[in-house]
Amino acid sequence: MNYILFDGPYRNNLLPFTFTRPVADIRVGILTIRQKWESYLEYTTTTITEDYLADKFPMVEMDENIMINASFLPNFEVVEIVKNLSHNQALFKDEDVIAFYAKEGEEHSDFSTFEAIELQGDILKIEHTWDIFSKNGEAIVEDFNLITKDRKSQPIPSTINTINPENIFIEKGATLNFATLNASSGPIYIGKDAEIMEGSMVRGPFALCNNATLKLGTKVYGATTVGPYSKIGGEVSNSVIFGFSNKGHDGFLGNSVLGEWCNLGADTNISNLKNNYAEVRLWDYETEGFAKTGLQFCGLMMGDHSKCGINTMFNTGTVVGVSANIFGSGFPRNFIPSFSWGGSKGFVTYKTNKAFEVAEVVMARRKEEFTAQDEAILEHIFEETKSYRRE
Repeated sequence: MNYILFDGPYRNNLLPFTFTRPVADIRVGILTIRQKWESYLEYTTTTITEDYLADKFPMVEMDENIMINASFLPNFEVVEIVKNLSHNQALFKDEDVIAFYAKEGEEHSDFSTFEAIELQGDILKIEHTWDIFSKNGEAIVEDFNLITKDRKSQPIPSTINTINPENIFIEKGATLNFATLNASSGPIYIGKDAEIMEGSMVRGPFALCNNATLKLGTKVYGATTVGPYSKIGGEVSNSVIFGFSNKGHDGFLGNSVLGEWCNLGADTNISNLKNNYAEVRLWDYETEGFAKTGLQFCGLMMGDHSKCGINTMFNTGTVVGVSANIFGSGFPRNFIPSFSWGGSKGFVTYKTNKAFEVAEVVMARRKEEFTAQDEAILEHIFEETKSYRRE
C-alpha cells in the first residue's frame, strides 16, 4: 500500500509555518509529523500540498493509496486501522477525516458514499499554530516511547545531576557535562551528536534533536523541543524550535514556535502573558484578523528565515511571517508580514535579492544549499503576502 499525507483543512490556520512546508513537515514532539507516520507505517510517504511547494515536496501516486490527513498525529491504535482500510472506507474523528482509501486518479471531497469508521480512542490534532507548543508535551511523550522502545540509552555521564534517570535517553555521539536533568515531570531525549554545555538546567518533557546545542547555563522548562542543528541559550519555556535556528544568548522565549533558519539576537525577550492576564489573540491568516486562542500564555510565532536584532522585545501573541528582519527599540506591532524590514518605528519591504543573499550565507554555514526550489518558494510567498505590507 502507498501512503500519501495531505495538508487538510487546517493548512491556512498553520501559517506562517505552512508557507514554506506541507503540514506533514511541522515538528511537534521529537519528530516531524511525517517522521512519526513513517516510523509507525515503516514506509516512505509523499505529500499532496500547495502547487508552489509541489516541486520540493512531490506526490507519488500508485494503484492503491491511503490518503492521510497530516494534521493528525499517529498512534498505534489509529495506525492499525489506517493500515487495514480498504476500498470505499474512510476513518473519521468526529467531523474530520483522518484517512481514506483511494485508487489512482480518484479525487474525493464527498465521503457520503464511504463506509465511515469512527475512531473511538484519543488522537492528537494540530489545528492551530499554538497547538504546536500547547500539545508538545503529549507529543514528546508519545515520540519518546516510540523512539526508545526496546533500545538502551547511552550511559549518563558521571558529572550530570539527574532526577528520574530512567526517563532520560541519550543517543550516540551526544556530549553532556556538569548539567542538571530533571525528568520527573516528563521524559528527556538527547539526540545524536547533540551537546548540553556546563551549567545547563533542564526540566522535562524535553527533546534536544540531533546536532542541537544548549549553550552554557541554559535554563529550559518543558515542554520544549530544540530541533536539529539549533542552538539555544538563556531561558526557554514550553517552546518548539523546528531546526537550524538560534536563540544563542540570554533573554526569554516562552510558549512560542520558531520555524527554520531563524535567529533571535542577544537579550531578545518575548512576552507570553498580558499585563491584564486576558486571553491572548493571534493573527489568523484565514480570517485576516486576530483569533481567540483560549490561552493565557502565548508568545511568538516566527516563520522561516526571519531574524531579529539585539534587545528586541516582542509583545504577547506576536506573529512574524517569513523572511522578516526586525530591529530597534520599542515593541513592534504584533503582526509582522513576511519580507518586512524595520521595527516599532515602522517597516519597509525587505527586497528578495537581499533576503536571498542572507539565506544563502546562513544556510552555507550549516553546509546546506539555498536551492532554486527554495528561491522559487520564497518568491511565491513574497508575491502572495504583498497585500499585508505597506510598499
